[in-house]
Amino acid sequence: MKDPRALVIHLVYSFDVGGLENGIVNLVNSMPSSRFRHMVVALTRCAPEFCSRIVRDDVEFVSLEKSPGHGVKLYPRLYRLFADLKPAVVHTRNLAALEAVVPAWMAGVPVRIHGEHGWDVSDPGGTRSKYRLMRRLYRPFVSHYVALSGHISEYLARGVGVPGSSQTRICNGVDVRRFSPPHDSCRAMLSGSPFNASDLLVVGTVGRLQAVKDQVTLVQAFAESLVLLGSAGDKLRLSIVGDGPLRPDVEAEIRRAGLGDRIWLAGKRADVPEVMQALDLFVLPSRAEGISNTILEAMASGLPVIATNVGGNAELVVPEKTGALVPAADSVAMADVIARYAADSALRSSHGVAGRQRVEAEFSLDGMVQRYASLYQSQLEAVSAVRAAA
Repeated sequence: MKDPRALVIHLVYSFDVGGLENGIVNLVNSMPSSRFRHMVVALTRCAPEFCSRIVRDDVEFVSLEKSPGHGVKLYPRLYRLFADLKPAVVHTRNLAALEAVVPAWMAGVPVRIHGEHGWDVSDPGGTRSKYRLMRRLYRPFVSHYVALSGHISEYLARGVGVPGSSQTRICNGVDVRRFSPPHDSCRAMLSGSPFNASDLLVVGTVGRLQAVKDQVTLVQAFAESLVLLGSAGDKLRLSIVGDGPLRPDVEAEIRRAGLGDRIWLAGKRADVPEVMQALDLFVLPSRAEGISNTILEAMASGLPVIATNVGGNAELVVPEKTGALVPAADSVAMADVIARYAADSALRSSHGVAGRQRVEAEFSLDGMVQRYASLYQSQLEAVSAVRAAA
């Protein structure tokens, strides 16, 4: 018997650890199964370990094993996939997956949604004309856009020519039940951490170790904050959670600073809620961002947040209320704020509480899921109305 639910294919470049990908996990797991069914297609690879985060048993994963370069060679395979499965919605995300809207259009997929989540370090702020031109070329094949921040929405309007009627702004949402402050409001112990002693003050970050996330600057800022604090910084520690190609550079900077006993490279971990509860202060040193899941997760966990003033970070962090914003790649400014929070427990507490309240009010997972479900439904109804009038 044919499944009456509309099929949504989420198409990404790679389905592995990352904020964008984690947003798909949250969306699929939380959307009522009675309304839509889902499939995840990666142009490269769906990592089995990451796929296991989707708890629904009716979701299929497809890895296309794309080689480097333009994906035109995959067009026939994507066309056959879309023609055979007849999805109601193909939802691509970011520039690396945008090219898949062409075979989706060729196969007659009625709704082709493209989400812009943020920028890569090679194109901070979406300023490169090459990538702007590519987005314009694919524009006719996209039926609707999702912008995750006001900054991206403005870019789509001015840089790509997407009118307001053809785009919807949907910010990320965080599961405030899964991410929450420790029960006793004290930093929790974390399995494997060398920094579980109650008299320590632990600064931390979570993210893939890659140039755009710029953990090297964080290491430099941490070292400089120790100088600023003097003996008052004896109990300060830094946990860097994540793995990736930047790890050798981060390790080299730690050795250069002589801080191997104060900085823990934790590697990739699946227990991010527990990681957040084991921190006193969260820092996101990225050089480019959309709407950061990790900022929202840190805020939901009751942590004050220091973030670089790039992309959508300023739409999440409220200076002097939930955290602080500093210029990207500015270790001196970052060190000043780290030192300020390290010296003021009342400030850490008040900003952490305010961050939690802000997430509950404006960035809940339930709200995000409802907005995506409404978008899918409204786009399908609009297609039906056009066909009925034809």
